[in-house]
Amino acid sequence: MLRICALFVLLFASPIGAVDAQFSGSIHVIDGDTFDIGSRRIRLHGVDAFEKNQTCRTEQGQKWACGLWVVSAVRAQFEGANADCTALGTDRYNRTLARCSVGGDDLGATLVADGLVTAYARYSMDYVSLESKARATNRGLWASTSQNPESFRHAKQPVVSSDCMIKGNISTKNARIFHVPAQQYYEKTRINTAKGERWFCSAAEARAAGWRPAAR
Repeated sequence: MLRICALFVLLFASPIGAVDAQFSGSIHVIDGDTFDIGSRRIRLHGVDAFEKNQTCRTEQGQKWACGLWVVSAVRAQFEGANADCTALGTDRYNRTLARCSVGGDDLGATLVADGLVTAYARYSMDYVSLESKARATNRGLWASTSQNPESFRHAKQPVVSSDCMIKGNISTKNARIFHVPAQQYYEKTRINTAKGERWFCSAAEARAAGWRPAAR
């Protein structure tokens, strides 16, 4: 009898995490690669969007707000649409990394093919060929001269003294955490001074300012 009950559980119980991995909901666009799907904030897998404050140049050399244009274009196409998603992990901002589809079409593939976002080749090669085709046909952003979003973000990092290399990060939960060189997440941590994040010259200085050390 016990064996029969155990077999019944194995046949009909969902694997741990299976329900959480699959989710659906209405899209609210935050930017080109970040969305709220229902109550869940996701970062779309395999793509990288231009920053909202990023600019591009036309063939005539005229500067224009391409970062804001991307947000507007993605909203016009997908705001309120229903998305079916598969969670793949969590990023350092505690967003769910996910692959999503709308009407059966891969959302990341659609955005890359339309020239609205770039393929994030550092993390995935899934959409690289689609980006190449969009570039070749001047789709979307590729009709202008632009800087790679990741390069743009790195260029915005403040220049600091070589003696002040401790990164004072503020998490999405408003926790003030500092990272020292050689720690696990040091290289991935970016400092945004507009958010109140800052650089420190010593751990003692960081603690005195209200930051706590990263666990690893």
